[in-house]
Amino acid sequence: MRTGADFRHTIRRGSKGTQPTLVAYVLPRSSIPGTGGPTSVGFVVSKAVGTAVDRNRVKRVIREQFRRLRPQLPPVDLVVRLAVKPGPLDGKALAGDFLALLEKLQRPRPPREER
Repeated sequence: MRTGADFRHTIRRGSKGTQPTLVAYVLPRSSIPGTGGPTSVGFVVSKAVGTAVDRNRVKRVIREQFRRLRPQLPPVDLVVRLAVKPGPLDGKALAGDFLALLEKLQRPRPPREER
């Protein structure tokens, strides 16, 4: 995912899942006309999290978990947002929440209607 329009479309039309530290929106790629191919992911990490180093660390931890699981995932667009400002950044907790979130989002649900 590269453009703001991609992020907005996934957030508005996708299914939402939450964990204590993360919120994710997932939209099957088959529901987007003219798209297909592998799963794509985008990250939203607020400046409230901390410095650029802190924000990039959060994205790096989640991206690594995504990379490991990508072959097992169906073709979807996925937007992951940090829900709260973590205290000390705990990579294991973030990774665990991301895995739990993906399991939760794997359950089939109809896409939300356009607002």
